[in-house]
Amino acid sequence: MDKEAEELLNDLKNRIDYFDLIGAGSILCAKENVPVQRISTAAEGSSAESVINKRILSCQRCDLFKTRTNAVPGEGNFNADLMFVGEGPGHDEDIKGKPFIGRAGQLLTKIIAAMGFDRKDVYITNVVKCRPPNNRNPQLEEMEACKEYLFEQIECIQPRVIVTLGKVATDFFIPGSVGISAMRGKFHLFRNIPLMPTFHPSYLVRQQGNRELRRKVWEDMKKVMALLSK
Repeated sequence: MDKEAEELLNDLKNRIDYFDLIGAGSILCAKENVPVQRISTAAEGSSAESVINKRILSCQRCDLFKTRTNAVPGEGNFNADLMFVGEGPGHDEDIKGKPFIGRAGQLLTKIIAAMGFDRKDVYITNVVKCRPPNNRNPQLEEMEACKEYLFEQIECIQPRVIVTLGKVATDFFIPGSVGISAMRGKFHLFRNIPLMPTFHPSYLVRQQGNRELRRKVWEDMKKVMALLSK
Protein backbone atom coordinates (compact mmCIF):
# COMPACT_ATOMS: atom_id res chain seq x y z
CA MET A 1 0.00 0.00 0.00
CA ASP A 2 1.47 3.39 -0.97
CA LYS A 3 1.75 6.24 1.52
CA GLU A 4 -1.11 8.29 0.04
CA ALA A 5 -3.53 5.37 0.19
CA GLU A 6 -2.49 4.60 3.76
CA GLU A 7 -3.09 8.22 4.80
CA LEU A 8 -6.54 8.16 3.19
CA LEU A 9 -7.45 4.95 5.02
CA ASN A 10 -6.24 6.34 8.35
CA ASP A 11 -8.22 9.52 7.81
CA LEU A 12 -11.32 7.49 6.94
CA LYS A 13 -10.89 5.35 10.06
CA ASN A 14 -10.57 8.45 12.24
CA ARG A 15 -13.71 9.92 10.70
CA ILE A 16 -15.63 6.68 11.30
CA ASP A 17 -14.43 6.64 14.92
CA TYR A 18 -15.59 10.24 15.35
CA PHE A 19 -19.03 9.70 13.85
CA ASP A 20 -19.44 6.48 15.84
CA LEU A 21 -18.68 8.53 18.93
CA ILE A 22 -21.49 11.01 18.27
CA GLY A 23 -23.81 8.81 16.22
CA ALA A 24 -27.06 6.81 16.43
CA GLY A 25 -29.12 7.91 19.35
CA SER A 26 -26.30 9.49 21.32
CA ILE A 27 -25.32 13.06 21.99
CA LEU A 28 -21.77 13.11 23.27
CA CYS A 29 -21.27 16.83 22.79
CA ALA A 30 -24.31 17.98 24.76
CA LYS A 31 -24.14 20.50 27.58
CA GLU A 32 -24.24 19.09 31.10
CA ASN A 33 -27.94 19.77 31.61
CA VAL A 34 -28.89 17.64 28.60
CA PRO A 35 -29.29 13.88 29.18
CA VAL A 36 -26.51 11.91 27.53
CA GLN A 37 -27.06 8.33 26.44
CA ARG A 38 -24.30 5.78 26.80
CA ILE A 39 -22.47 5.18 23.54
CA SER A 40 -21.12 1.91 22.21
CA THR A 41 -18.71 -0.17 24.29
CA ALA A 42 -15.91 0.40 21.78
CA ALA A 43 -16.10 4.13 22.37
CA GLU A 44 -16.39 4.03 26.17
CA GLY A 45 -13.61 5.87 27.93
CA SER A 46 -13.09 8.11 24.91
CA SER A 47 -14.41 11.56 24.15
CA ALA A 48 -15.10 13.69 21.13
CA GLU A 49 -12.18 15.87 22.16
CA SER A 50 -9.70 13.01 22.19
CA VAL A 51 -10.90 11.76 18.81
CA ILE A 52 -10.63 15.21 17.22
CA ASN A 53 -7.24 15.80 18.85
CA LYS A 54 -5.94 12.49 17.57
CA ARG A 55 -6.88 13.42 14.03
CA ILE A 56 -5.25 16.85 14.37
CA LEU A 57 -2.03 15.46 15.81
CA SER A 58 -1.60 13.09 12.85
CA CYS A 59 -2.94 15.47 10.19
CA GLN A 60 -1.09 15.89 6.90
CA ARG A 61 -3.75 17.76 4.94
CA CYS A 62 -1.49 20.69 4.09
CA ASP A 63 2.24 21.34 3.96
CA LEU A 64 2.39 22.82 7.46
CA PHE A 65 2.85 19.32 8.86
CA LYS A 66 6.29 19.23 7.21
CA THR A 67 7.65 22.10 9.30
CA ARG A 68 5.78 21.71 12.59
CA THR A 69 7.24 20.31 15.79
CA ASN A 70 3.81 19.65 17.26
CA ALA A 71 0.27 20.23 16.09
CA VAL A 72 -1.72 22.29 18.58
CA PRO A 73 -5.37 21.16 18.78
CA GLY A 74 -6.50 23.45 21.59
CA GLU A 75 -6.85 23.45 25.35
CA GLY A 76 -9.44 23.99 28.04
CA ASN A 77 -12.98 22.98 28.87
CA PHE A 78 -14.67 21.07 26.04
CA ASN A 79 -17.99 22.10 27.56
CA ALA A 80 -17.11 25.79 27.87
CA ASP A 81 -19.49 28.70 27.38
CA LEU A 82 -16.64 30.88 26.13
CA MET A 83 -14.26 30.05 23.27
CA PHE A 84 -11.22 32.06 22.10
CA VAL A 85 -9.94 31.55 18.55
CA GLY A 86 -6.66 32.93 17.24
CA GLU A 87 -5.03 32.50 13.86
CA GLY A 88 -2.33 29.88 14.45
CA PRO A 89 0.33 28.61 16.87
CA GLY A 90 3.58 30.49 17.32
CA HIS A 91 7.07 29.28 18.19
CA ASP A 92 6.41 28.49 21.86
CA GLU A 93 3.13 26.79 21.05
CA ASP A 94 4.77 24.67 18.36
CA ILE A 95 7.40 23.48 20.84
CA LYS A 96 4.99 22.66 23.66
CA GLY A 97 1.91 21.65 21.67
CA LYS A 98 -0.29 24.03 23.68
CA PRO A 99 -2.06 27.21 22.50
CA PHE A 100 -1.21 30.72 23.67
CA ILE A 101 1.64 30.08 26.09
CA GLY A 102 4.14 32.72 24.89
CA ARG A 103 4.04 36.41 25.78
CA ALA A 104 0.74 36.89 23.97
CA GLY A 105 -0.65 33.83 25.72
CA GLN A 106 0.40 35.14 29.12
CA LEU A 107 -1.50 38.35 28.40
CA LEU A 108 -4.55 36.37 27.25
CA THR A 109 -4.40 34.39 30.52
CA LYS A 110 -4.48 37.69 32.45
CA ILE A 111 -7.46 38.89 30.41
CA ILE A 112 -9.29 35.63 31.10
CA ALA A 113 -8.51 35.94 34.82
CA ALA A 114 -9.77 39.53 34.86
CA MET A 115 -13.04 38.24 33.41
CA GLY A 116 -13.38 35.93 36.40
CA PHE A 117 -12.35 32.75 34.62
CA ASP A 118 -9.42 30.37 34.65
CA ARG A 119 -7.93 29.00 31.44
CA LYS A 120 -9.40 25.62 32.32
CA ASP A 121 -12.88 27.20 32.33
CA VAL A 122 -12.74 28.35 28.69
CA TYR A 123 -11.56 26.77 25.45
CA ILE A 124 -8.63 28.24 23.51
CA THR A 125 -7.67 27.25 19.99
CA ASN A 126 -6.66 28.57 16.57
CA VAL A 127 -7.97 28.50 13.02
CA VAL A 128 -4.96 26.46 11.89
CA LYS A 129 -3.48 23.90 14.22
CA CYS A 130 0.14 23.96 12.99
CA ARG A 131 2.59 26.84 13.09
CA PRO A 132 3.09 28.66 9.76
CA PRO A 133 6.82 29.12 9.04
CA ASN A 134 8.31 32.27 10.57
CA ASN A 135 4.94 33.00 12.18
CA ARG A 136 3.51 34.29 8.90
CA ASN A 137 -0.26 34.50 8.50
CA PRO A 138 -1.87 31.20 7.52
CA GLN A 139 -2.69 30.95 3.84
CA LEU A 140 -6.20 30.41 2.50
CA GLU A 141 -5.54 26.80 1.46
CA GLU A 142 -4.12 26.03 4.91
CA MET A 143 -7.20 27.43 6.63
CA GLU A 144 -9.44 25.52 4.23
CA ALA A 145 -7.59 22.28 4.99
CA CYS A 146 -7.90 22.83 8.73
CA LYS A 147 -11.36 24.36 9.11
CA GLU A 148 -13.19 21.06 9.59
CA TYR A 149 -11.39 20.54 12.90
CA LEU A 150 -12.40 23.96 14.18
CA PHE A 151 -16.00 23.50 13.08
CA GLU A 152 -16.13 20.13 14.86
CA GLN A 153 -14.74 21.70 18.02
CA ILE A 154 -17.39 24.43 17.89
CA GLU A 155 -20.14 21.89 17.24
CA CYS A 156 -19.13 19.77 20.22
CA ILE A 157 -18.34 22.59 22.64
CA GLN A 158 -21.43 24.61 21.72
CA PRO A 159 -20.02 27.83 23.18
CA ARG A 160 -22.39 30.63 24.06
CA VAL A 161 -19.83 33.18 22.81
CA ILE A 162 -16.81 33.02 20.50
CA VAL A 163 -14.09 35.66 20.77
CA THR A 164 -11.93 36.01 17.67
CA LEU A 165 -8.44 37.31 18.34
CA GLY A 166 -7.17 39.53 15.53
CA LYS A 167 -8.05 40.19 11.92
CA VAL A 168 -7.07 36.80 10.46
CA ALA A 169 -9.37 34.84 12.79
CA THR A 170 -12.14 37.40 12.35
CA ASP A 171 -11.86 37.29 8.55
CA PHE A 172 -12.11 33.50 8.70
CA PHE A 173 -15.50 33.67 10.41
CA ILE A 174 -16.70 36.81 8.63
CA PRO A 175 -15.21 36.76 5.11
CA GLY A 176 -14.69 40.14 3.53
CA SER A 177 -14.85 41.91 6.85
CA VAL A 178 -13.33 45.34 7.25
CA GLY A 179 -10.43 46.07 9.57
CA ILE A 180 -10.45 44.74 13.11
CA SER A 181 -10.80 48.26 14.50
CA ALA A 182 -14.16 48.60 12.75
CA MET A 183 -15.31 45.05 13.62
CA ARG A 184 -14.43 44.92 17.31
CA GLY A 185 -16.81 45.99 20.01
CA LYS A 186 -19.90 44.68 18.26
CA PHE A 187 -21.39 41.19 18.31
CA HIS A 188 -21.73 39.32 15.03
CA LEU A 189 -23.30 35.92 14.45
CA PHE A 190 -21.66 32.69 13.33
CA ARG A 191 -24.12 29.81 13.05
CA ASN A 192 -26.33 31.64 15.53
CA ILE A 193 -23.46 31.96 18.04
CA PRO A 194 -22.58 35.52 19.13
CA LEU A 195 -19.05 36.32 17.99
CA MET A 196 -16.98 39.18 19.37
CA PRO A 197 -13.89 40.27 17.43
CA THR A 198 -11.10 41.96 19.37
CA PHE A 199 -7.42 42.75 18.99
CA HIS A 200 -4.94 39.87 19.12
CA PRO A 201 -2.92 39.76 22.36
CA SER A 202 0.31 39.75 20.33
CA TYR A 203 -0.69 43.17 18.93
CA LEU A 204 -1.19 44.45 22.47
CA VAL A 205 2.24 43.09 23.41
CA ARG A 206 3.85 44.92 20.49
CA GLN A 207 1.94 48.07 21.46
CA GLN A 208 2.46 47.63 25.18
CA GLY A 209 2.60 51.37 25.86
CA ASN A 210 -0.80 51.91 24.24
CA ARG A 211 -3.29 51.87 27.10
CA GLU A 212 -6.11 52.83 24.78
CA LEU A 213 -5.83 49.49 22.94
CA ARG A 214 -6.01 47.58 26.20
CA ARG A 215 -8.99 49.64 27.29
CA LYS A 216 -10.79 48.74 24.05
CA VAL A 217 -10.10 45.03 24.53
CA TRP A 218 -11.43 45.23 28.07
CA GLU A 219 -14.56 47.01 26.83
CA ASP A 220 -15.05 44.11 24.39
CA MET A 221 -14.63 41.57 27.17
CA LYS A 222 -17.09 43.40 29.42
CA LYS A 223 -19.72 43.00 26.70
CA VAL A 224 -18.90 39.29 26.53
CA MET A 225 -19.20 39.01 30.31
CA ALA A 226 -22.54 40.80 30.26
CA LEU A 227 -23.93 38.43 27.65
CA LEU A 228 -22.68 35.37 29.52
CA SER A 229 -24.29 36.63 32.74
CA LYS A 230 -27.78 36.52 31.22
